[in-house]
Amino acid sequence: MSRRFQTLCGGVVVLAVLLLIVLTVKVPFVAEVPGPTANTIGKYDGKQVIKVDGDIKLNKSSGNLNLTTVGIVENLTVFQAIEGWFDDGVSVVPTEVIYPPNVSREATDKQNKADYDNSENFAVAAALGHLGYPTKVVVVTPPKGSDLKSGDAIDSVGGTAITSFADLQGVLKTIAPDTAVEVGYQHFGVPATTSITTQKPTGKDAGSGGSRLGVTVNARPYAPFNVTFAQNDIGGPSAGLMLTLGVLDLVGPKSITGGHFIAGTGTIDAEGKVGPIGGIRLKMKKAAEVGADIFLAPAKNCAEAMTDPPANLKVAKIDSLDSALDTIAKYNAGEKFPTC
Repeated sequence: MSRRFQTLCGGVVVLAVLLLIVLTVKVPFVAEVPGPTANTIGKYDGKQVIKVDGDIKLNKSSGNLNLTTVGIVENLTVFQAIEGWFDDGVSVVPTEVIYPPNVSREATDKQNKADYDNSENFAVAAALGHLGYPTKVVVVTPPKGSDLKSGDAIDSVGGTAITSFADLQGVLKTIAPDTAVEVGYQHFGVPATTSITTQKPTGKDAGSGGSRLGVTVNARPYAPFNVTFAQNDIGGPSAGLMLTLGVLDLVGPKSITGGHFIAGTGTIDAEGKVGPIGGIRLKMKKAAEVGADIFLAPAKNCAEAMTDPPANLKVAKIDSLDSALDTIAKYNAGEKFPTC
């Protein structure tokens, strides 16, 4: 066997080993990719994203109000990581950026889901507040076996009017545990009463005196209908703006889409302030792929959004619910609107 042939064989073996490493060895990185998108006034995974119960006629819309997400690909090989670094539609980041090393994967996923659930609550509050509905103490989780349902508004306890969470706390301070009290409430806007036996305070309130109803409540605008959301695999707070617009499109004075395909992202609070999110370039890429005409981007994400925006996708600059509605109205009318 010649030296040249031996060298060639050795090189082939080394190359094969390197190729095996590149194709099979995992690296501590994940790939962020364009994730699923859902029309908030339509269905996702076969379920209506926003469900409205009560005596109200919903608007019909021929357009879209799509929330956008970022997907995570784990267990990358060396080759996949290198490939992702050169792909504009992928963002490769250290695993610890998505899954902190001092937090379990289960805890991270649970927090992401909680953030999404909070975005749903803020979406309802912002939408109903925009429509002018009064703020009341609204039931989130009723006691087992109670006539109270999620979405009902508590009007009185023991004959005392309840207009705020402070009112509820105040009256319960004067009532001993194991006392049957009459609770006045509204179900879909219809007044009703029920009896609830008070309980001992627990947790940080234990020993503080008074009692509790055993009801989880939230002070927010109340309407004579109940808005709920389908269970899905979406996590994080960034769907808030689009969920809010979806609620308004369904129960507002009229549909707001103008028949257009509108996509976007952004957190929202109960007052309608829109906040920044992560992965906006990936979300815009997905929006363009599914045919969106315009993308609503949080103002603080504009610089990143315009580094390499998809062709033919108009990118609007949004900092509040009012600015989003104003932009959509101007877009529908063919007028100029603030852009990134």
